[in-house]
Amino acid sequence: MPTPPITRRRAVALVLTVLATQTGLVLAQKSASVALSGVMGSKALLVVNGSPKTLGVGEVHAGVKLVSVSAQDAVVEVDGKRVQLSLGGTHVNLGGGGSEASGSRIVLTAGSGGHFITRGSINGKSVQFLVDTGATSVAMSQAEAERIGLKYKDGQMGISNTANGQVMMYRTKLSSVRINDVQVFDVDAAVLVAPMDVVLLGNSFLTRFQMKRENNLLTLEKKS
Repeated sequence: MPTPPITRRRAVALVLTVLATQTGLVLAQKSASVALSGVMGSKALLVVNGSPKTLGVGEVHAGVKLVSVSAQDAVVEVDGKRVQLSLGGTHVNLGGGGSEASGSRIVLTAGSGGHFITRGSINGKSVQFLVDTGATSVAMSQAEAERIGLKYKDGQMGISNTANGQVMMYRTKLSSVRINDVQVFDVDAAVLVAPMDVVLLGNSFLTRFQMKRENNLLTLEKKS
């Protein structure tokens, strides 16, 4: 039988079908970046693709379903895949490929004492940060620098004024600093010859962002 002519209506239908198929493929390839930023009783404050959202157990947002929540963690589900999130932990990518540092927004929740503490990485090595707008640069102890393999002794030596007096320090440069799915490069840092419990996330990192605080949430929006 001869092939029937393609009418205008049929042509439009074919185009719509192709577009719908392509859109479905794109959506299927996308992943949801999720982190647990806070817990409020039976609800969890999730950061989904850079935006905070409070969910109760069984509720769904942007394809992410909250399965359960406790004081320190939560279980979420995307496309049938479940993963446990730790409070304040790094973002986890679900429903797609590996994690990419292509984000532009960081949302942090204040902990005890009103401090913003979060996990992140320096040069790919996991560290714990404390946001400190009074620190000129990212600052860490000598022990922490050695733990992550930082060649800080190649940097310039100097003196740093701290709450405990003057201490020796080394000025150095960090190849990358990452929090969740946001990463910046060539960040000035100081390695102090003194004990420190956390890495101070100072202005050499923070000035790369627009900062906004609302109640117990701190949002860092990467500058263009």
